[in-house]
Amino acid sequence: MQEHQDTDLLLQPHLEGQDYGAAAADGTQCPSVSVSRNSPTKRDCLVVAVLCFGNFINFIDWFIVPGILLDIQKYFGLSDGETGLLQTVFTLCYMLAAPIFGYLGDRYNRKIILGAGIFFWSGVTLGSSFITESHYRIFVLSRGLVGIGSASYSTIAPTIIADLFEEGKRTTVLSIFYIFIPVGSGCGYILAAGVAESTGDWHWAFRVTPCMGGLALLLLILLVPHRIPRRTAAHRARSISGTIRRGMPDEKPDVHRTANTTWCQDVGSLVQNCSFVCSSLGLTAMAFVTGALGVWMPLFLYRAQVVQGIVPPCLQESCNSSNSLIFGGITIGTGILGIIAGAEAARRLRKINNKADPLICATSMFISALCLYIALMVAQTNILSTFIFIAFGELFLSVNWAVVTDILLYVVTPRRQSTAIALQILVSHLLGDAGSPYLIGIISNAVQARKVPSLQWSFRSMQYSFVSCAFVGVLGGAFFLLTSFYIEEDRQEAQRL
Repeated sequence: MQEHQDTDLLLQPHLEGQDYGAAAADGTQCPSVSVSRNSPTKRDCLVVAVLCFGNFINFIDWFIVPGILLDIQKYFGLSDGETGLLQTVFTLCYMLAAPIFGYLGDRYNRKIILGAGIFFWSGVTLGSSFITESHYRIFVLSRGLVGIGSASYSTIAPTIIADLFEEGKRTTVLSIFYIFIPVGSGCGYILAAGVAESTGDWHWAFRVTPCMGGLALLLLILLVPHRIPRRTAAHRARSISGTIRRGMPDEKPDVHRTANTTWCQDVGSLVQNCSFVCSSLGLTAMAFVTGALGVWMPLFLYRAQVVQGIVPPCLQESCNSSNSLIFGGITIGTGILGIIAGAEAARRLRKINNKADPLICATSMFISALCLYIALMVAQTNILSTFIFIAFGELFLSVNWAVVTDILLYVVTPRRQSTAIALQILVSHLLGDAGSPYLIGIISNAVQARKVPSLQWSFRSMQYSFVSCAFVGVLGGAFFLLTSFYIEEDRQEAQRL
């Protein structure tokens, strides 16, 4: 009987209440709890902890492949272009699935969707560890399927946080949630490289995170509400500085809403939101740069060290993974510092400038692009300086993660936020990191084809390819500057709806 009831939750829209763990399993209704809007409950904090853990695993799976890219390239005998295709397929499937999960997340039970996504991507990751060298296409397909599972999580989890917290607390909690993007990404490099080095077989790197995924699924079932109340516009369309249009009536606590418009109407409204469009294009530039750096930077650093004579060319079965370990550490450290610094800067500057968020994003993009360009230019002569400027480039990129999501949450009306997040994922990945790893690989192939194959030109080809990332970073900064012209008007419009 209970299985039939759970199935019905997916087949028809419903109003979400507050049933947790075992109470949801045996059909018992928990007492109605009025959550204080100013003081989050311990239960809310447990929910956030579970969502953060899932986000951590999600991004470990994203960056397992880049962490052992040299081993995979050698195992399957791939060119730079074919190697970049692995991450491109992953991201394409991720972005195409995101609008579907956004639509479902606005209308159906979000806990069930999250659980199904974790189970799916963990199972496919485990299966991919048994693929042999003669089945490269199946390996590519498996990465695409992992991307589909990941899309369910990245689309829906932030909206749950937005429903649990408001005002300045939402900024803090989102910052904590998004800290696990660089932390998970960095740990993906470290875990992949460490496991491959310790076992002598890179396949084992794909057998660790499925165990973590199983734990995340168990915690989701036990600790996350079976039904999560969706906030009204009066609560969720607040600016993060805590202001709200006076005279706006609050809804009764027991009344909850799901979207009552069509998907096409939601998209049409979002396209007319200039702040959403421009900030999404700025995020697209961020995705382009981070996607290219994430896949190719350890290999670029390795080639730079080979040219300088620091390390020998890889001729054995298990290649030197020290660059993945170092780059993973840089990603974790700069990610944590950048997100904390971005959230704190936004919190302080909003008090004196209502356009602070897009201006912070624009400034950080310009500085990041400059640091990346300098890192590329000094790579052949000074590897230490290269690491330092890459670290600063990643630091300023990380400043924007939580701030950009915050912009979306207060310029888009609550009933369209899952759809808005899904569209932002679609656009940022379609024009950003879906193509940038493959594009870098193709440019590198083209440059190498014009010269006699050599270690020098293997490095030069990657260096020339990466220059495009610096120019895209400048373009992203320009889009965030443009956002600042519309941010106040669109925030007020979201509060009225």
